[in-house]
Amino acid sequence: MPEPMGFFTDTTVCIGCKACEVACKEWNQLPSTNGGANTLSGQSYDNTRQLDGMHWRHVKFVEQFGADREGGRWLMMSDVCKHCAHAGCLEVCPTGAIIRTEFDTVVIQSNVCNGCRDCIAACPFGVIGINPVSGTAQKCTLCYDRMQVGLTPACAKACPTESIKFGPIKDLRQKAKARVAQLHGQGRTRAELYGEDETMLGGLNSFYLLEDRPEVYGLPANPKMPSRNLAPGSLFSGLGA
Repeated sequence: MPEPMGFFTDTTVCIGCKACEVACKEWNQLPSTNGGANTLSGQSYDNTRQLDGMHWRHVKFVEQFGADREGGRWLMMSDVCKHCAHAGCLEVCPTGAIIRTEFDTVVIQSNVCNGCRDCIAACPFGVIGINPVSGTAQKCTLCYDRMQVGLTPACAKACPTESIKFGPIKDLRQKAKARVAQLHGQGRTRAELYGEDETMLGGLNSFYLLEDRPEVYGLPANPKMPSRNLAPGSLFSGLGA
């Protein structure tokens, strides 16, 4: 049985080049943004806006300028599906289209998906969307087809600064902890890991090093499984009946 595999994204060395976005689209033959038009969103240099069925990688740009930040700074992060150990999308899928692979990653099988959108609502990270070409829910597969033949996922292969690191989760965790210790030693004490341990949805197989609160990067501070809301919801439904 292969080891659990995944991504460790060190946002401190991301340069916002979008090479990961391009490589992902090329390898997975995803539709181009807005029919190929280079339209900015109004949110810094972001032209892809979000993760969805057509965008499996999304580079976020966070500009922090103002009186409280002398000189200002940029925060950049290449975002992707988290491939959660406890995956809400997999839990709610009615057709069995969403599976956990031998690498402990989460994949949507388009030929089984009926487009019901249950998984979209269940994902606390908002990474899933309907691909208008296929009419099915789609997201990052962690390049499952490449992994099956021993290749690195396209985004990690293309990243020029090695901000996106791919490998066995246990090795990535060691590298991540060493990197945090290095940054703390340099006085960058706000550096911390997000989703690295089992306290968050059993652990994220795509976890991050951040230098500000998760919400600043558009990440939930405490993501929940959809099942945790079932009991209270059922109770209130019963009372209303």
